[in-house]
Amino acid sequence: MKHKTTRRDFLRTTLYTGMAAGVVSPTLVSAQSQGANDKITCAVVGARGRGGSHIQGFLTNPHTVITYIVDPDEAVGKNRCEQIEKKQGSRPKFVRDMREAYADKDLDAVGSATPNHWHALSAIWAMQAGKDVYVEKPASQNIFEGAVMVAAAKKYGRLCQVGTQCRSNPAIRQGIAYVQSGAIGEVTFARGVCHRRRKAIGALGDYPVPENVDFNLWSGPAIFTQPRVTRPQFHYDWHWQRLYGNGDSGNQGPHQFDIARWGLGLMRHPNKVITYGGRLGYEVEKNDPQYLDAGDTPNTEVSIFDYGDKTIVFETRGLETKATDGANVGVVFYGTEGRLVQVHYGLCVAYDKDGKVVKEFKGGDDQNHYDNFVDAVLKRDAAILTAPILDGHLSAALAHLGNTSYYLGEKNKVSQEEIGKVLETIPSRDDNLKTLARTVEHLQKNGVDLSKTPLALGPQLEFDGAAEKFVNNAEADKWLTRQWREGFECPTAESV
Repeated sequence: MKHKTTRRDFLRTTLYTGMAAGVVSPTLVSAQSQGANDKITCAVVGARGRGGSHIQGFLTNPHTVITYIVDPDEAVGKNRCEQIEKKQGSRPKFVRDMREAYADKDLDAVGSATPNHWHALSAIWAMQAGKDVYVEKPASQNIFEGAVMVAAAKKYGRLCQVGTQCRSNPAIRQGIAYVQSGAIGEVTFARGVCHRRRKAIGALGDYPVPENVDFNLWSGPAIFTQPRVTRPQFHYDWHWQRLYGNGDSGNQGPHQFDIARWGLGLMRHPNKVITYGGRLGYEVEKNDPQYLDAGDTPNTEVSIFDYGDKTIVFETRGLETKATDGANVGVVFYGTEGRLVQVHYGLCVAYDKDGKVVKEFKGGDDQNHYDNFVDAVLKRDAAILTAPILDGHLSAALAHLGNTSYYLGEKNKVSQEEIGKVLETIPSRDDNLKTLARTVEHLQKNGVDLSKTPLALGPQLEFDGAAEKFVNNAEADKWLTRQWREGFECPTAESV
């Protein structure tokens, strides 16, 4: 799409100013909706994994065209360009550095599917350059970044959608409406579960970066470890290293955290959090008590979030396991008259007090979410977004808060009995001891000897949601942000 100094540019500039002030003119929205015939030009940043979903989402929508593919891996990026050209009839430009794409005034929107450590900065830079953004979950790698993303969307009047696609799926939307209608009675407790088998990622070591990858750009804001990494598989396994990822509570978890908050009507941070867990079971797989894999995020993790009037519990299990109350990867809402289980992205099942199925809600896929984003961009209406950045920030923050408690207590290896004594003092709408017992039983069934590799217990942390800081805990506050590399610093909410 050639750049034109036309009504479209005028409308965009005017709308951005209005949105930054919190006002969108209905007249301008209507004028653009009726008069803009050009397709929305999109860049996909990060072409592997979820990047493929972004590509499919934009290719499927009739109002979008992909004009850029950005990836530090040249082989992957150029291969994607070839695939896209065959489907949309035009070839996107490949660049390694997202800033080159963002500098193009004709680029309208960005889909960011980078590793977690790049999510925030890729979105912030895009919004500063006047682009709308669909950014993958978790919205941020830490709470500081999330707050800056919220501020950037407000300041620049940009639409920022987070990839928690359940927000756009009919089955989940109907299920949440059912919960909020009072159909299962009063609901003050939700349990999120991520029971996903994750095997060890290989021995901690010194491994070369694939030669097609620009490791400087791949590392971005993270500490630069020179042209070597400590995990055997370069791609994807970064999820299990805290320098880049957030473990499964920050990978899969944001979906379930988001649904739990949504159903409970929580648009705020929790008051307190406590976590216990560990990276356990892989020494059994290798049949070597001394074996340590390259991951340093927990594969077993239970976090209790206290909101005062409500409770969320989240359970991560990376070893073989069975469902908890009907969910393997989902959310269970417990009401006084029954429960609702989010079984997967396209299914919710409601039960009465006796455990009898009374209603099922089905339908939906990823495309709903991309279409929702595109619709909002076309109409310049942030209210249309089903997963705006504030929701994404609050949901990702739960993963960060839970992980912070774990990391602070990582060396505090204690027995089940000792953990139980602490949990007895923790207010919760869950049966804390029963959940602990289930977790221990799960580990034992997987051959974990907790006398040799015990669970770690983190401290209960008090959080000031308004200030987005921990209460009187400087050590915990260190986990609110990260060390930024020169040239890739994240601005503050005030300076963004």
